[in-house]
Amino acid sequence: MVTELVVTGEGGGEAAAGGGEAAGAEEELDSAALDQRMIDSMMAYPAETEGSGNQPLEPEILDDGTKLFELTAAVTPWEKSPGEFVDAWTYNGMVPGPQIKVDLGDNVRVVVNNETPLGTDVHWHGISTPNDQDGVSPYTQDPIRSGDTFTYEFVAERNAIGMYHAHLHSQISVPNGMFGVFIIGENPIPYGETYSDIQVPTEAEMDLAFEMPMVLNDAGVIGLSLNGKSFPATEPVVMEQGQWGVAHYYNEGLTVHPMHLHQMPQLVYAKDGIPLDHPYWADTINVAPGERYSVLFNAEKVGTWVWHCHILTHVEREEGMFGMVTAVVVTDPS
Repeated sequence: MVTELVVTGEGGGEAAAGGGEAAGAEEELDSAALDQRMIDSMMAYPAETEGSGNQPLEPEILDDGTKLFELTAAVTPWEKSPGEFVDAWTYNGMVPGPQIKVDLGDNVRVVVNNETPLGTDVHWHGISTPNDQDGVSPYTQDPIRSGDTFTYEFVAERNAIGMYHAHLHSQISVPNGMFGVFIIGENPIPYGETYSDIQVPTEAEMDLAFEMPMVLNDAGVIGLSLNGKSFPATEPVVMEQGQWGVAHYYNEGLTVHPMHLHQMPQLVYAKDGIPLDHPYWADTINVAPGERYSVLFNAEKVGTWVWHCHILTHVEREEGMFGMVTAVVVTDPS
């Protein structure tokens, strides 16, 4: 069977058009070739690329117990998919920037070095700070000029599943990669509770395989991605049957993303780091820009299970699968 594929339209970028052909382009493609193109793209997963984001940033512990972190903002090469390097705006050379995690009550000091060509600042999104540490220049501080350094300092006074990103020139720097995860205190998993006849194990009984951030993006040079990578360069999650996993969704993009995990209901137990009074099970979760959702799920069935944004042009195009797709691989412990 042969079919004629005609792609037309008015403009549109990767996020709007799902990375389709340019406007007015026409070509005849054999349907079997289209099938094979999609299959080949899927079988290339997982693909290795240079660089890995979300790496934990270890602090220097000062004499008074203050935890000192250092972030350097710069424009650096980033391989977002195999062979595709972009000039990303990074913290410490990675997308997302390094993961910062502190304990409740810690005194936190963050030294920010600006090596980007524009002035910048750092806003602690969802993190309680004094006004002069909120990172919104020129209201709460002067911009950190290119080549300059600024030091933020505050007490981690509330539990938080927050994030950090630039606020000045954010329409450039954030979609292009200047964002990261900031967690304060313990994860508020509702151990031992029952929701819709499904019981969450107690902390002692739960075999928790991982707790991971999943940062969503859809714009800039990073484009449609999970944790700074586009399929097939996204990283699979591997767990044994019966184990549990936790994901914290963070949306640093410009549009809502309905996140769907095949065959594993997700227990939404915190919104923006705030524990819910009534956690609920969901199949697909809409994560809007700036939002964070914390979910818990159980690996009941062995197999490779797809995990993706359910805006289908964010995961497939004529060239094959791409963008906001990864997988959970559940193995048989025996």
